[in-house]
Amino acid sequence: MALKIRLARGGSKKRPFYSVVVADSRMPRDGRFIEKIGTYDPRLPRDSDARVKIDGAKAADWIKKGAKPTDRVARFLNQITLDGADAPIYARAARMNPIKGEPGEKAKERLEEKREKEAARKEAEAEAKAAAKAAKKADAEAATAAAEEAEPASEPEAAAETEAEA
Repeated sequence: MALKIRLARGGSKKRPFYSVVVADSRMPRDGRFIEKIGTYDPRLPRDSDARVKIDGAKAADWIKKGAKPTDRVARFLNQITLDGADAPIYARAARMNPIKGEPGEKAKERLEEKREKEAARKEAEAEAKAAAKAAKKADAEAATAAAEEAEPASEPEAAAETEAEA
């Protein structure tokens, strides 16, 4: 018989409460169990003593008998030590999967597309600014050229006016 130390859900809808039980692995999650060895209330703050209550001696006995804790229960048992012992009841190996956090192929493709579009947008924006600056400079040059052409034309008129006055 394969034994598991696992959580059995209790409580009402949206108000979870779990019992830490030793059960046959073939039984349903909330079904028949062999012994209840503790409780877990996830609604309480993490630093609360009442959040996880497990009888360490019973858990250690069941582990010696061959019961395997689930991941969540192993975390709890990793934090509990028996009186006079330095090591936790169940030493769980830390998991590390650096590949798990990486985006998939499609997401990487979308990211690359987004970067290319952003680079193209910035390039187009820079070209538009340069074109606007060049157009503004050309307008300013045209305005100064027009002003220079208008000045000599206005001088003969002014000379004609001064002659007419004399």
